[in-house]
Amino acid sequence: MSWHLRKRTLVLASGLLLLCVRTEAADRQIRGFAGATFGGTTPFVDLEDAAGKLHPTIGASAVFLGELFGVDVDVADVPGFMEADDKHLVLHSRVTTICGNFVLAAPRRLTEYSLRPYLVAGGGLMRARRITSLSVFDVSSVTPAFDLGVGAVAFVTTRTGVSWDVRRFQSFSDSSERSTGFDGEHLSFWRATMAVVFRY
Repeated sequence: MSWHLRKRTLVLASGLLLLCVRTEAADRQIRGFAGATFGGTTPFVDLEDAAGKLHPTIGASAVFLGELFGVDVDVADVPGFMEADDKHLVLHSRVTTICGNFVLAAPRRLTEYSLRPYLVAGGGLMRARRITSLSVFDVSSVTPAFDLGVGAVAFVTTRTGVSWDVRRFQSFSDSSERSTGFDGEHLSFWRATMAVVFRY
């Protein structure tokens, strides 16, 4: 993918953040999360049949929520996405995502002291890397991606809380990237996480 497209994606994400920072009524949150990916598919030759299995993931997001609408910027890392425990054909693999999302949440005035559900949808970049034992099916790919999902957040105190989140991530095909895959297929997966939320 060209540098200009990456730059436009980052500018868009930064613009969304600045837009909500300037909103005085915004509920500003930092979320550190952990969870797992599942149901994955990959356009690359899946040497260890690993993409669809459970893989741990960690990440963080910055969230700005108004009465109904908001944005979040989500960064996550999935080590071992193309590896299985019982095989040694892949030496190292990792999928990293960074996405800027629009958020639609239940009204804050009605859910301040209870579970607040929300929907998210947006896009960004997905980077996939793999190193194989024979260096034949190595992968290095950065492509545009989109995500969408649902979640809920609840505060235990005025400053701290927890959230639960399920999202679907999928890349757009990019024939300019070096890969050993098949045209028209996408790298995709589901992600389920639980986060510790800090309000500031």
